[in-house]
Amino acid sequence: MRFTCPQSQLIANLAFVSRAVAVRPTHPILANIRFEADGDRQEVELVAYDLSLAIRVRLAADVAESGVVTLPAKLLSDIVGKLPAADVTVAVEKDTCTATLTCGAGRYQVYGLGAEDFPPLPQLNDSSQRVYLPVEALREGLNASLFAAATDETKRILTGVHVTGSATALEFAATDGHRLSVAEVVLLEDGAAAAPFALTVTIPARALRELERMLAQQTEQVLAVMFDQVHIIFQSAQQTLISRLLDGSYPNYRQLLPTQFERQLSLERRSLMASLERIAVLADQRNHIVKLSISQSQQEVALAVEAPEVAMGRELLPAQVSGSDLHIAFNIRYLLDGLKSMNAHEVQLCANQANQPVVVQPVSEQKTTYLIMPVQIRD
Repeated sequence: MRFTCPQSQLIANLAFVSRAVAVRPTHPILANIRFEADGDRQEVELVAYDLSLAIRVRLAADVAESGVVTLPAKLLSDIVGKLPAADVTVAVEKDTCTATLTCGAGRYQVYGLGAEDFPPLPQLNDSSQRVYLPVEALREGLNASLFAAATDETKRILTGVHVTGSATALEFAATDGHRLSVAEVVLLEDGAAAAPFALTVTIPARALRELERMLAQQTEQVLAVMFDQVHIIFQSAQQTLISRLLDGSYPNYRQLLPTQFERQLSLERRSLMASLERIAVLADQRNHIVKLSISQSQQEVALAVEAPEVAMGRELLPAQVSGSDLHIAFNIRYLLDGLKSMNAHEVQLCANQANQPVVVQPVSEQKTTYLIMPVQIRD
């Protein structure tokens, strides 16, 4: 096998594919990336697969000799990342699986493994569905939900984002037990997603973070999505991401959302975020808690943080308040995460009692509902 391509393209694709390389491989070959050079198509395919997540990319190259090999991901990335911005030639001896990298005055040898033991990528069953989804809709849904997924592996089903939908809209939901974000994204009426389909899957957050990176690089407007009961595949012209789905039933999050509220306040989102960011400097010194005092008579909300024997801070913000006064406290980072996921000029906070969940919603066409549990504090 022998091919030549620009160093910048090789390292960029290596960096993306390497995110699916096993961190603690159960077999040495899982620490490698599979390279396959195709002389007919003049391109090289890179694949990494840790048995749960797979990433495949294709890049254009000057292929002098076709072939396939697996090479150690970390070592190869470290070497290529230090090479000058010039063309890199990779030549592999078939018998020894030794790859020689040549770039400028540098010449490096990397010892690989044969590709015959590299695990095959998952294949979907006969019941699989295929649909084309707008890239912007996927970006919007992930931005509004992914941050709320759990990181605690003991609640495995909550470490994913639950996605449901049909040809008209998608709904993304994520919760870690302390907060819940639900976002509805309307699909393009005249887009490629017009064909009927039914989607109900829970996708690991780790896979969706890689999908976010993949979407950030896309110039295409739609992405092909294939799925069955076990796997889901996201595919563009040059990149493919395959993830195993999470088993189990996702909680009925709809029943957690209150339908009536005793108190509501509306205020400018950016002003609230800016005040929270400033006061978070003090909150992070102690317990990450911010207290909100909502005044109906003054039509304002006061943000306060107390770090005993360290510092204290307070900020006032004008707001449109309906309902009686309320004193309530939140984890400041949870509150900021929800506000950052929205793009509205104004947001509305809907509350009942200080020990009951609060719903934050954008005052706009964006259909996002963010539920956050307050923190119980002693006066």
